Amino acid sequence: MSQSTQKRHSRRCESTCGGSSLIEVMLAVALMAVTALGLIGGQLWTAREARAMSVREHAVWIADSVAEAACAPSAADSAIRQWSARATLVLPHGVAAVRENAGVSAARVTWAALPDMPRPDDVIDKPAPCGGADIPVGASCVALAFAK
Repeated sequence: MSQSTQKRHSRRCESTCGGSSLIEVMLAVALMAVTALGLIGGQLWTAREARAMSVREHAVWIADSVAEAACAPSAADSAIRQWSARATLVLPHGVAAVRENAGVSAARVTWAALPDMPRPDDVIDKPAPCGGADIPVGASCVALAFAK
Protein backbone atom coordinates (compact mmCIF):
# COMPACT_ATOMS: atom_id res chain seq x y z
CA MET A 1 0.00 0.00 0.00
CA SER A 2 1.28 3.39 -0.81
CA GLN A 3 1.55 6.19 1.68
CA SER A 4 -1.24 8.17 0.05
CA THR A 5 -3.63 5.20 0.37
CA GLN A 6 -2.72 4.80 4.03
CA LYS A 7 -3.30 8.52 4.66
CA ARG A 8 -6.70 8.38 2.96
CA HIS A 9 -7.65 5.29 5.00
CA SER A 10 -6.54 6.86 8.29
CA ARG A 11 -8.43 10.09 7.51
CA ARG A 12 -11.56 8.13 6.68
CA CYS A 13 -11.31 6.16 9.95
CA GLU A 14 -10.77 9.35 11.94
CA SER A 15 -13.91 10.89 10.53
CA THR A 16 -16.14 7.78 10.70
CA CYS A 17 -14.90 5.90 13.81
CA GLY A 18 -15.25 8.89 16.10
CA GLY A 19 -14.14 7.09 19.30
CA SER A 20 -16.98 4.58 19.42
CA SER A 21 -14.67 1.86 20.69
CA LEU A 22 -13.70 4.09 23.62
CA ILE A 23 -17.37 4.56 24.52
CA GLU A 24 -17.92 0.79 24.35
CA VAL A 25 -14.97 0.18 26.67
CA MET A 26 -16.19 2.82 29.13
CA LEU A 27 -19.69 1.32 29.08
CA ALA A 28 -18.31 -2.17 29.69
CA VAL A 29 -16.17 -0.95 32.60
CA ALA A 30 -19.15 0.89 34.13
CA LEU A 31 -21.34 -2.20 33.78
CA MET A 32 -18.67 -4.39 35.40
CA ALA A 33 -18.27 -1.87 38.27
CA VAL A 34 -22.02 -1.83 38.98
CA THR A 35 -22.12 -5.63 38.86
CA ALA A 36 -19.14 -5.90 41.23
CA LEU A 37 -20.74 -3.45 43.68
CA GLY A 38 -23.94 -5.48 43.59
CA LEU A 39 -22.04 -8.68 44.32
CA ILE A 40 -20.13 -7.07 47.18
CA GLY A 41 -23.36 -5.66 48.65
CA GLY A 42 -24.96 -9.10 48.44
CA GLN A 43 -22.01 -10.72 50.18
CA LEU A 44 -22.04 -8.14 52.98
CA TRP A 45 -25.79 -8.62 53.47
CA THR A 46 -25.33 -12.40 53.57
CA ALA A 47 -22.53 -12.10 56.13
CA ARG A 48 -24.67 -9.85 58.39
CA GLU A 49 -27.62 -12.22 58.15
CA ALA A 50 -25.41 -15.23 58.92
CA ARG A 51 -23.98 -13.48 61.97
CA ALA A 52 -27.46 -12.50 63.22
CA MET A 53 -28.65 -16.08 62.71
CA SER A 54 -25.63 -17.41 64.62
CA VAL A 55 -26.37 -15.12 67.58
CA ARG A 56 -30.05 -16.18 67.58
CA GLU A 57 -28.97 -19.83 67.39
CA HIS A 58 -26.73 -19.42 70.43
CA ALA A 59 -29.55 -17.68 72.31
CA VAL A 60 -32.00 -20.50 71.54
CA TRP A 61 -29.40 -23.07 72.61
CA ILE A 62 -28.94 -21.27 75.94
CA ALA A 63 -32.72 -20.87 76.43
CA ASP A 64 -33.20 -24.60 75.84
CA SER A 65 -30.46 -25.41 78.35
CA VAL A 66 -31.98 -23.05 80.93
CA ALA A 67 -35.39 -24.71 80.45
CA GLU A 68 -33.82 -28.15 80.90
CA ALA A 69 -32.01 -26.96 84.03
CA ALA A 70 -35.18 -25.43 85.48
CA CYS A 71 -37.05 -28.71 85.02
CA ALA A 72 -34.44 -30.64 87.01
CA PRO A 73 -35.50 -30.83 90.69
CA SER A 74 -32.04 -30.53 92.21
CA ALA A 75 -29.55 -27.70 91.73
CA ALA A 76 -31.78 -25.79 89.30
CA ASP A 77 -30.78 -22.36 90.61
CA SER A 78 -27.04 -23.00 90.29
CA ALA A 79 -27.47 -24.43 86.78
CA ILE A 80 -29.52 -21.41 85.71
CA ARG A 81 -26.86 -19.07 87.11
CA GLN A 82 -24.19 -20.99 85.16
CA TRP A 83 -26.19 -20.69 81.93
CA SER A 84 -26.77 -17.01 82.59
CA ALA A 85 -23.01 -16.58 82.96
CA ARG A 86 -22.53 -18.50 79.70
CA ALA A 87 -25.05 -16.16 78.01
CA THR A 88 -22.98 -13.19 79.16
CA LEU A 89 -19.87 -14.73 77.60
CA VAL A 90 -21.40 -15.91 74.32
CA LEU A 91 -23.85 -13.10 73.58
CA PRO A 92 -23.25 -9.34 73.68
CA HIS A 93 -24.71 -8.22 77.05
CA GLY A 94 -26.55 -11.54 77.23
CA VAL A 95 -28.89 -12.33 80.12
CA ALA A 96 -30.69 -15.63 80.70
CA ALA A 97 -33.54 -15.97 83.16
CA VAL A 98 -36.65 -17.98 83.94
CA ARG A 99 -39.96 -16.12 84.20
CA GLU A 100 -43.28 -17.54 85.38
CA ASN A 101 -46.61 -16.14 84.27
CA ALA A 102 -49.99 -17.76 84.99
CA GLY A 103 -48.51 -21.18 85.63
CA VAL A 104 -46.39 -21.22 82.45
CA SER A 105 -42.65 -20.93 82.76
CA ALA A 106 -40.48 -19.40 80.07
CA ALA A 107 -36.73 -19.39 79.64
CA ARG A 108 -35.86 -16.00 78.21
CA VAL A 109 -32.53 -14.89 76.81
CA THR A 110 -31.97 -11.25 75.88
CA TRP A 111 -28.94 -9.65 74.29
CA ALA A 112 -27.90 -6.32 72.81
CA ALA A 113 -28.07 -6.14 69.04
CA LEU A 114 -24.69 -5.38 67.51
CA PRO A 115 -24.33 -2.14 65.50
CA ASP A 116 -23.63 -3.93 62.20
CA MET A 117 -26.61 -6.25 62.58
CA PRO A 118 -29.63 -5.74 60.35
CA ARG A 119 -32.51 -3.78 61.84
CA PRO A 120 -35.44 -5.94 63.02
CA ASP A 121 -37.53 -4.78 60.06
CA ASP A 122 -34.82 -5.88 57.61
CA VAL A 123 -34.51 -9.45 58.86
CA ILE A 124 -36.04 -11.95 56.45
CA ASP A 125 -36.91 -14.64 58.98
CA LYS A 126 -37.93 -12.29 61.76
CA PRO A 127 -38.50 -14.16 65.02
CA ALA A 128 -41.71 -13.63 66.97
CA PRO A 129 -41.74 -11.09 69.80
CA CYS A 130 -40.33 -12.32 73.08
CA GLY A 131 -43.45 -13.70 74.67
CA GLY A 132 -45.05 -10.28 75.07
CA ALA A 133 -42.14 -9.08 77.21
CA ASP A 134 -41.06 -5.47 77.11
CA ILE A 135 -37.47 -5.41 75.98
CA PRO A 136 -35.38 -2.27 75.54
CA VAL A 137 -34.84 -0.73 72.13
CA GLY A 138 -31.77 -2.23 70.48
CA ALA A 139 -32.13 -5.53 72.30
CA SER A 140 -33.22 -8.89 70.96
CA CYS A 141 -34.89 -11.69 72.81
CA VAL A 142 -35.72 -15.40 72.58
CA ALA A 143 -38.33 -17.01 74.83
CA LEU A 144 -38.93 -20.73 75.21
CA ALA A 145 -42.04 -21.80 77.14
CA PHE A 146 -41.95 -25.02 79.16
CA ALA A 147 -43.86 -26.81 81.89
CA LYS A 148 -42.23 -27.85 85.13
